[in-house]
Amino acid sequence: FFFFGNRSSKTFKPKKNIPEGSHQYELLKHAEATLGSGNLRMAVMLPEGEDLNEWVAVNTVDFFNQINMLYGTITDFCTEESCPVMSAGPKYEYHWADGTNIKKPIKCSAPKYIDYLMTWVQDQLDDETLFPSKIGVPFKRNFMSVAKTILKRLFRVYAHIYHQHFDSVMQLQEEAHLNTSFKHFIFFVQEFNLIDRKELVPLQELIEKLTTKDR
Repeated sequence: FFFFGNRSSKTFKPKKNIPEGSHQYELLKHAEATLGSGNLRMAVMLPEGEDLNEWVAVNTVDFFNQINMLYGTITDFCTEESCPVMSAGPKYEYHWADGTNIKKPIKCSAPKYIDYLMTWVQDQLDDETLFPSKIGVPFKRNFMSVAKTILKRLFRVYAHIYHQHFDSVMQLQEEAHLNTSFKHFIFFVQEFNLIDRKELVPLQELIEKLTTKDR
């Protein structure tokens, strides 16, 4: 629900749609309405009477779509040449492994890493046994641990954009979108304790800046 002017059609991967008329669609609409109020701490809270797994699922899909769009706007600047490693500043470098196709972490360029990452997330979101879209289909017992891994990995895309491409984001006048999206993401993962604090260190200062105003 962030509008990107005339670039709105450019996403990095296809948008993941939540079927209209479904309960999850209603939850997404609720999330959008409460976000519109501007109080992010309130907006991320579990709505009364709702299932935590379903709330996390809906928001995870939404964050995937947001990051998809944000990264889609800067793919021209994130190349094998500009970003030969997947990093978040000089101290943090990420190597890719998904535990199935690539078991041993490999060093690769940022565009390749993000492609692996977003494709992997997409595969999880498309798996009906993990992210059931039909009412009454229960979530698997390991759902929350999968969701945590997805969110931990999506964080790395934000971290890379902030550290390596913020100039491009500013040139495109997208910094307000990026900040709002990231702030929503951080408030959400903090509310339900979904990402280990040590994983958030590459953007610690920014997180403190974005969250202290709303204590």
